[in-house]
Amino acid sequence: MSMCQPGLAFDNQACFLLVSTRVSSDSEEAFTEAAMAPYVPATPPALAPAPHKIIDTKECVGACKERCSLHSRKNVCSRACLTCCSVCKCVPAGTVGNKETCGKCYTDWQTHGNRTKCP
Repeated sequence: MSMCQPGLAFDNQACFLLVSTRVSSDSEEAFTEAAMAPYVPATPPALAPAPHKIIDTKECVGACKERCSLHSRKNVCSRACLTCCSVCKCVPAGTVGNKETCGKCYTDWQTHGNRTKCP
């Protein structure tokens, strides 16, 4: 028989406190179980895709078309990419980032305004 029933001498505040302490202790047990869960290491980050190593400068057109496909100014991107590709013999994989996969020639080349030249 529960003490918090209508007609018994307990007031509503006492019943609320009794119920809330039981509920909070239940969540503390769940919290300690979660804290004791075994450690699962995170998966290592994915490696950057391999760059397009260019043997013949004719290959630059396709690689740069793919590299600049999402760029807002495709002609500007393609012109810079083709210049970098013909000199550095490399175009990074993907549409952005991964420049470090092509080495210093690609990453360190700058415009007259000290901005990176290669997309």
